[in-house]
Amino acid sequence: MKPVFPYPTLFGDIGLEILAVQVDGADLPYARISRSERTVALHESGREQWDKAVIRVRANLPADEIAGGPWTDLRCVVVLSEGATNVRTTAWLSRADAGGWQGSIAMARARHVNRATVGLVVTGTVEGTRGRIIGSTAQDWYVDLKATAPVRQRDIEIEEVDFREGPYEWLRPFKESPWIVETARDIPKVYLNTSAVEGLVELLNGSGGTAAEKSLREVTASQIAQDAWTAMFQTAVSDLDADEDGTPLMPGGWRESVLRMMLPDVLPDRQLTDALYEINEARIKGAGWAELQTTIQYAVGRRSQISRRLTSAVRTIDRADGSGL
Repeated sequence: MKPVFPYPTLFGDIGLEILAVQVDGADLPYARISRSERTVALHESGREQWDKAVIRVRANLPADEIAGGPWTDLRCVVVLSEGATNVRTTAWLSRADAGGWQGSIAMARARHVNRATVGLVVTGTVEGTRGRIIGSTAQDWYVDLKATAPVRQRDIEIEEVDFREGPYEWLRPFKESPWIVETARDIPKVYLNTSAVEGLVELLNGSGGTAAEKSLREVTASQIAQDAWTAMFQTAVSDLDADEDGTPLMPGGWRESVLRMMLPDVLPDRQLTDALYEINEARIKGAGWAELQTTIQYAVGRRSQISRRLTSAVRTIDRADGSGL
């Protein structure tokens, strides 16, 4: 979700490129840096015990807008972060030319476990207030510590955050929700609320415990998956592009993956293109859309395995009561 600020901000695109990466002083092969995927693969055979990676970046700002805008004291800040470890590292960039900024940021291996993001924030003095955010990258880079190929993964990101007092103001109206699914990004994201249900995050992150705790963990994970699949499917079919004949086109990225997996269950015995056309017609015209919600719910249930895990939980509770099945 893109934030809205009560002061002027940049309208034009803000670009960020990773130019090179050094791992313990040695250049990372450029084949492990993909501009199209915006991903860096840091896992190398024979160099698994590295200590520090230095990531050299270049940022490009809309030069005309920067020159004529109502801001001064511009700063470009590159941000390296990982939700799994709650690590956030920042570094200032230096102006290189008109609209261009360059610099580097260090990544300590000991502070990261899986995959970090690299983004850019632009700040400036606006209406007399220093340090206001006036722009940021729309799409971050990924630095993957476990991948050998720089392929942008299509799985769901999960971030643990306090909805009530955390850094994201847009989550505060949902402070009583245990989780929220966001699908506006290039990769869907689940925000787990650390302050809504005491012990929820610890339960989900755990691996042991009693049989009842394991069952509760599985059922909760399935419910989160069910909400995520529902949100992703609804987003995937909400704004399909069409060709000159009005035929809906299959979207790219994770939306394509979701539709290819879900449509055979939502509209069985249809060719993929026919199913896409039929569900788009139902959504736009309304005829049959309400009836389709039942099959959508069924398809989501299959993907999230909610039935199997609920059955397991019921059996666990029943055995705990001593009645058996």
